[in-house]
Amino acid sequence: MKPFKNFLQIKKIIALLTTIVFCILSLKGSLSATEFLSVFTLIIGFYFGTSSTRQAIHEERERNI
Repeated sequence: MKPFKNFLQIKKIIALLTTIVFCILSLKGSLSATEFLSVFTLIIGFYFGTSSTRQAIHEERERNI
């Protein structure tokens, strides 16, 4: 149940939905490949950047206990 709960975090949902929307727009031809790559890189970079920062903070707190 915990992995399912983690999957439903709002940031993950937003990142997933935004990625899906931009994929659809790209496939329809509404976006160029450059625009798609720029937006997708920004979303994924932000998502993984915040996730890795939270993980590092969590690990540091565990070491200090």
